[in-house]
Amino acid sequence: MKYLCLGYLDPAKMDSRPKTEIDSVMSECQPHLEEFYKSGQVVIDAGLSMETKCLRRVNGKVRVVDGPFIETKEIIGSAFIIEAQDMEDAIRVASLHPTTQVGAGEQFGWGIEIRPIQYFENGEQGS
Repeated sequence: MKYLCLGYLDPAKMDSRPKTEIDSVMSECQPHLEEFYKSGQVVIDAGLSMETKCLRRVNGKVRVVDGPFIETKEIIGSAFIIEAQDMEDAIRVASLHPTTQVGAGEQFGWGIEIRPIQYFENGEQGS
């Protein structure tokens, strides 16, 4: 089964720190990413830009709005898809990601949300 994992952070906490400190914390991520990828269960891993557009149908027309659309104090900074046998296995694999491995991430509100996904590939539903 595939799982969508959303990495989130508190931008106010990260923006309040000097760039050198952020760069130092980010440099700690690489060894953890290597272990994460070695699991062999990562389908795709993507960092997300701050630029956001939201599409919504309103009065029969598609409307484009600057986002993010959902208002929370956290933002989604990354998304990855993993292949796992069940939620327990998905938690094990996702816990290898730097979001949970780099201790300094705690002060920035780093976290991961894991959701089982059903998807369509070549017109057929997969899981």
